Amino acid sequence: RDGSIIGSAVTNLDIHDIARTARTYGIGTFYIVTPYQDQQNLVREIIGHWQTGHGSTYNPARKEAFELVELASSFEAMTELAAEKRRRKPTLVTTSANVQERTLSYESSKTRIEEGEATVLVFGTACGLAPELTLQAEYSLPPLGGVTQYNHLSVRAAVAITCDRLLG
Repeated sequence: RDGSIIGSAVTNLDIHDIARTARTYGIGTFYIVTPYQDQQNLVREIIGHWQTGHGSTYNPARKEAFELVELASSFEAMTELAAEKRRRKPTLVTTSANVQERTLSYESSKTRIEEGEATVLVFGTACGLAPELTLQAEYSLPPLGGVTQYNHLSVRAAVAITCDRLLG
């Protein structure tokens, strides 16, 4: 809030809900990026429970969603993983609750995705993405908005709405 760059905690609900959204909309991979070792350990434990632990047999549909989840320790590592998986450099697209420079409409973004552009949608939590991450993106999507000026959605709600606009 004061302009400091911070890291926020990864939450169990975000992992579950975003993985399920990713599976529903046919997204190839849901990357979780955190530089913090304790958060990485938590994410690995949650993923393990649903991919190979008791959760994998208790709820096979959840296992299917969790097969899309990958962990990266940095933004750079995530972009390298995405490029390797797609065999080409992906187009980075950021999101924000505020209007950004280089904004492209949802309609134009959807067309680019439909034409086969390898795209990584980047979402932030807490106070949003650090400015240097936003600058690495080719473009940003417009802020989501409702009927009021309040636009502080949870990241899992923002992911679901954005996926529906681009892939629904």
